Amino acid sequence: MSPRLRPLTPAELDAGQRALYAEITGGPRAAGPQHFALTDDDGCLRGPFNAMLLSPGVGRALQDLGAAVRYRSGLGPRLRETAILVVAQAWDSAFERHAHEPVGAAAGLTDDELLALREGRDPGLSDPVERAAWTFTRALLDRSGALEERAYEAARAALGDRTLFELSTLVGYYSTLALQLRLFDVPA
Repeated sequence: MSPRLRPLTPAELDAGQRALYAEITGGPRAAGPQHFALTDDDGCLRGPFNAMLLSPGVGRALQDLGAAVRYRSGLGPRLRETAILVVAQAWDSAFERHAHEPVGAAAGLTDDELLALREGRDPGLSDPVERAAWTFTRALLDRSGALEERAYEAARAALGDRTLFELSTLVGYYSTLALQLRLFDVPA
């Protein structure tokens, strides 16, 4: 199956799209170690970033939110990547797994933990904060009803309000990406 959205080449971008392209390819995602290429051999943005060019104003806000939850929050790397991989499993997002399993490994997630996250199993996290974040993320993604008060209070006690806010924002952001990746049938 081919993607539903044709990759937009740099040569065909208008001024607003070019500015957003430059922000994505020149921002913090490009500055750190690369675990997946942001562009293909033709310079087209890969993954969710190509779709962001369709509406530069919305795309800019979305990519900035992603940069904020990844690079400007207080979430530690293992906690953050664990949550992202829980979202990837919940939405069956092959691209997010492809992009974030290597990042998770670089952050210290073991092969066994990565496999458990991929399969939707308990990864057996021993750090109480990481465990609380994993439990809370799964509770947020449970679409059967409202978040139970007991789950909220346990997460709040273990993580604090700031982390709950940042973690729920991260879950929302990556859920949005997973939805868009599914909509446009973006391959890993």
